[in-house]
Amino acid sequence: MTDTSSHAAHEPAHGADHNPDDQSEILDLDAEVLAEHIASITAWLPVEANPRHIVDLGCGTGAGTLALLRRFPKADVTAVDSSAGHLQRLRHKADAAGLADRVRTVQADLDGAWPELRTPELVWASASMHHMADPDRTLRQVHDTLAPDGLFAVVELAGFPRFLPEDAPADRPGLEERCHAAVDRHHAEHLPHRGADWGSKLTAADFTVEGERTVTVNLGPPHTEAVGRYALTSLTRMRGGVGEELAAEDLAALDLLLDTGSPHSILRREDLTVRTERTVWAARRT
Repeated sequence: MTDTSSHAAHEPAHGADHNPDDQSEILDLDAEVLAEHIASITAWLPVEANPRHIVDLGCGTGAGTLALLRRFPKADVTAVDSSAGHLQRLRHKADAAGLADRVRTVQADLDGAWPELRTPELVWASASMHHMADPDRTLRQVHDTLAPDGLFAVVELAGFPRFLPEDAPADRPGLEERCHAAVDRHHAEHLPHRGADWGSKLTAADFTVEGERTVTVNLGPPHTEAVGRYALTSLTRMRGGVGEELAAEDLAALDLLLDTGSPHSILRREDLTVRTERTVWAARRT
């Protein structure tokens, strides 16, 4: 299911990002913390017959790949990403789960020439479509790659998760929302396809949209240790991307939260939650 420091913290890369390998930790934490929600999306997919071959576009470190392998035990997955580091991490995860023989990894920039992907019955793209330089071209490529009556699942995230209560920290209430506003301004400039209506785009590319679902995530408290690390890593990446746009007082308060040696560290808070949304479109090649 995650960008470099200038983009969203938890989105897989497909080739548009300048340093995708440094995303590995946040992608792994996203997969761990939100595993149940990812599984619920794969369970919802309107699959008419169990697919034998699946393609995961912009697979990151493998959250979607592994969820799909578990959901469809007779399928194999071709996992595509531009990052060699992500793909290596995915292979290690698949090996540890006893699933390595069902995974093929392909390193490719999907804005360029497409690799050979056989003829999948299901294509999955989580948080990767809005990174494409020409997403309409990508939709056409997916349409032509899919088997007849094959399914394309597009999953999009509602930006960074929220972790803090609205009144936190006490000296700078609303800090997290101001950080999100700065990120949104950045995305409006650098990610013009973020927030696109993928339903209408899929229809224009000759798909038939069979379903749309929004999954709301609201976890904790109490929270796990992984949630603390997830919040720390996400906010650290947010600071790296838009810190210069924040007021000096906000930046100082954020730095206190990110200082793991401080009594004010986000790792010491017991009131963290994980709040976000994921929307999935399921579209049939007709």
